[in-house]
Amino acid sequence: MLSRFRLSLLQDLLRRRSVLVAVMGIANALLLWSLLWQASAAATARPDVASPGGGPALVTKGGASGPAGNTGLTAGSLSPAFTAEVRHWEPRIIAWAAEYELDPNLVATLMQIESCGNPLAVSVSGARGLFQVMPFHFSAGEDMLDPETNARRGLDYLTQMLSLTEGHVGMAFAGYNGGRAAAEGNWESWAAETRRYYRWASGIFTDVSTGLSDSPTLHDWLAAGGASLCQQAADQLGMH
Repeated sequence: MLSRFRLSLLQDLLRRRSVLVAVMGIANALLLWSLLWQASAAATARPDVASPGGGPALVTKGGASGPAGNTGLTAGSLSPAFTAEVRHWEPRIIAWAAEYELDPNLVATLMQIESCGNPLAVSVSGARGLFQVMPFHFSAGEDMLDPETNARRGLDYLTQMLSLTEGHVGMAFAGYNGGRAAAEGNWESWAAETRRYYRWASGIFTDVSTGLSDSPTLHDWLAAGGASLCQQAADQLGMH
C-alpha cells in the first residue's frame, strides 16, 4: 500500500512539474514576443533607422554636433558642395543662421531643396520664395517674396519642427515638407513626396556635414529634376 502511495505521489509531482514547465515556457515566449515588439517599435519610430538612405540624427541650437557631424556655426561659410545659385546667398544665409542659432549648411540645404536660390519661386501648391513658405505663415501685408521676410517665416517654421522633434534634423525636414503630422509620424506614415524630401534633404545635409566638398546626394537630386529648378534660379539671378 505504501509503495502504491509513493508511486501515486511521484506521478502527481511529475504531472505538476510538467505543468510548471509548460507555464514557464509560455511565459518566456510571451516575454520574448514583447521584447521583439518593443524593438520593432523603436526601429520604426525614427525613419533614419527604419528607412533606406539614413539621415542625420540630432542637432541642437548653438551648433552642437550630433551623429551626423553637424559643424555648427564655427565654419563661418557654406560647403562648396551647394550649387552656385544657393551660394549666391551665402552672406545672408550665414546671417540668418546666426540669428536662429542654426548651422548655415542646414539653412542652405533647405534653400537648395526648396528653390535652389530663386527668390521668386512659386509652387503649384502656392508655396513662395526662397524657402517655399505657404501664405498662411505670413502676417497681413507682408511681402511673401521678400527674401528677408521669406527667410524669417521659413526658419520660424523650421525651428518649430526642430523643437517638436527634439532636434532630430531628418524628422524636422519631414515636418517642413509634410507638416506636424509628418514630424510626429514615421517613414511608413509619410506620403511619397515627404519620403523623397527626407531622402534628398537628409542626404545632402549629411554629405556636407561630414566634410564632403562634393555631395553625391546633391548630384542625384539635380539629375532627378533639381537641375530645372536651378536653371530657373540662375535665370532669375542673372547667372549665365
